[in-house]
Amino acid sequence: MSKFVFVTGGVVSSLGKGISAASLAKLLQGRGLKVTLLKCDPYINVDPGTMNPYQHGEVFVTEDGAETDLDLGHYERFLNVDMHHTNNFTAGQVYETVIAKERRGEFLGNTVQVIPHITDEIKSRIRLAAKGHDVAIVEIGGTVGDIESLPFVEAARQLGLEVGKENVLYVHVTLLPYIRASEELKTKPTQHSVGKLREIGINPDLIICRSEKPVTPDLRAKIAMFCSVHKEAVVQAPDVSTIYEVPVVFQKQGVDEQVLMLLRQRATGKDFDSWKSMVERLKNPRHEVNIVLAGKYTGVKDAYKSVDEALVHGGLAHDAKVKIRYVDTAASDLQGSLEGADGIIVPGGFGDRGIEGKLLAIQAAREGLIPYFGLCLGMQLAVIEYARNVLKLANANSTEFDEATRYPVIDILPEQKKVTVKGATMRLGSYPCTVRKGSLAHRAYGALTVNERHRHRFEMNNKYRKLIEEAGLQVTGTFAPKDLAEIVELRDHPWFLATQFHPEFKSRPEVPHPLFSAFIGAALARARGRAPRPQGTYAKS
Repeated sequence: MSKFVFVTGGVVSSLGKGISAASLAKLLQGRGLKVTLLKCDPYINVDPGTMNPYQHGEVFVTEDGAETDLDLGHYERFLNVDMHHTNNFTAGQVYETVIAKERRGEFLGNTVQVIPHITDEIKSRIRLAAKGHDVAIVEIGGTVGDIESLPFVEAARQLGLEVGKENVLYVHVTLLPYIRASEELKTKPTQHSVGKLREIGINPDLIICRSEKPVTPDLRAKIAMFCSVHKEAVVQAPDVSTIYEVPVVFQKQGVDEQVLMLLRQRATGKDFDSWKSMVERLKNPRHEVNIVLAGKYTGVKDAYKSVDEALVHGGLAHDAKVKIRYVDTAASDLQGSLEGADGIIVPGGFGDRGIEGKLLAIQAAREGLIPYFGLCLGMQLAVIEYARNVLKLANANSTEFDEATRYPVIDILPEQKKVTVKGATMRLGSYPCTVRKGSLAHRAYGALTVNERHRHRFEMNNKYRKLIEEAGLQVTGTFAPKDLAEIVELRDHPWFLATQFHPEFKSRPEVPHPLFSAFIGAALARARGRAPRPQGTYAKS
């Protein structure tokens, strides 16, 4: 039977519950256990697919095409395993399922209530995700005391009774605010947060204290006494230079030993050296490279979380620190913001705001021979920019932005035109891509067939493909069953590559994505003043 670790949060959101949960999982994985992670989101949306990035951050896409919370990206990056649709569910999905059962008469005329029907559905989904694993770490979104999260916390309490104390562990992540006027950390918010959790019926076994400053032994003793836990169970989690250092911080405090003891779980392994070595390389790079990320959600860094992390991983592959400069493509002084860039990346997105700024950034990369990496929309815009400025197809565009454009070099597939429901109806999840021999992509991957994750509706219009390729923008990757362009590259440029898919979703610190590694390598070569020009020798498609 699987054992369960529930991770809750208190005081404020964005404390790092996801990083804490992933770090615990990494430690247990290093001890030889088979671990999985699950995120419960209390909002009523069925999934985050239609939510604004300013409210929710990025939408992470799994191999099986689920649009999920961004914490699943952390789970994959820390554990180096794929998550699936069962690893994330929302209150919206729970209520939708329960109401559908009621409509089918499955409750035999009983009054449908939060307890037991909603909580039973939550527990059922948790057990499903845990199946086949030694330990399932369940992160409950929001903060303790929120109305919407109460059914999830109640389900966690009930599951603890059902499986027995030795098979469940409750971890509470809370804040120790630093008051600059008095130069001290305050424990009262933590005391109140734990008190609220105990009112619901859960006594935390571990308390992870987020803080700007180190937590003194006296403060840990105080928290332990007022929150009824052992002093060793008060774990300090001060700010660190990289999120990948958190498992190291936890291990130094013996968190893995405590979890194993409390769960009465036997473990034989202790493999953590490679992770610590990676963290040391990340903290002590020998080189530095400047990358401009040109997007429209730059005010919220979580909107591009996987891209940010994939760039960091690409730097790891070259022992380089990647300095990311976020440029708002809707801003007026765009040209000045691009100065000093060793590489330019345009990530995915939707809508026409900031599009012209992104096109200017792509033009600057193409004409200035600056390494360029386009992701999803970044590929579509690379095609539009080339059509406008090289082929002189005036006002060439995507039908997403201009349905009446004379030159629709990017268009929607016929089957997508029939879609009326927005949620989970895009081209989602993993698809195979055939890579052209001798291309930049082929050199990076070292393979002629790869699988990558997608999240989009619009595609390169094959009516203009021959014209575009003859002019020099090569299609070097395709989805063969429908002959869809997946990768484009520019001849006679140091490094200009764009993908219709999202390679950032598959990058991990211990296994950097080949395309991000190649991009950072090209940018580093430019930074050193020796960017080589490729031979442009592509095999025929």
